[in-house]
Amino acid sequence: MSLVAPVGIFFGRLANFINSELYGTVSSAPWSVIFIKIDNLSRHPSQLYEAFLEGLILFLILIYFFNKGYLKKPGLISGLFLIFYSLFRFFVEFFRVPDEQIGYLLLNLTMGQIISLVFASIGITLFYLKNENK
Repeated sequence: MSLVAPVGIFFGRLANFINSELYGTVSSAPWSVIFIKIDNLSRHPSQLYEAFLEGLILFLILIYFFNKGYLKKPGLISGLFLIFYSLFRFFVEFFRVPDEQIGYLLLNLTMGQIISLVFASIGITLFYLKNENK
């Protein structure tokens, strides 16, 4: 797993914000944004939340573990990436409008949240298997 992935995520989410894509739920928060291409309602800038968490914060977390020597065992950084990315994505999905054609699914979760749970499980398994003392 490249440490560059969070940088790509960061700029991708900024592009989503500029293009009024993947916008957030209606909000009265003082930092809410009006996407005039969508409607005239104040909404969470969920793209910026994702850019901050999945881009900047995830990059810093991975750099920390990289400096701790976690690249010496293949798969550890990949497992950490899957775990943290999934946790951040699961959280941000609460502030984002679900895909129109899908909506809410099992236990009132979005498709993004369900996929995040799957990938977090894979990340935890990968991290556990690769971090075993052999």
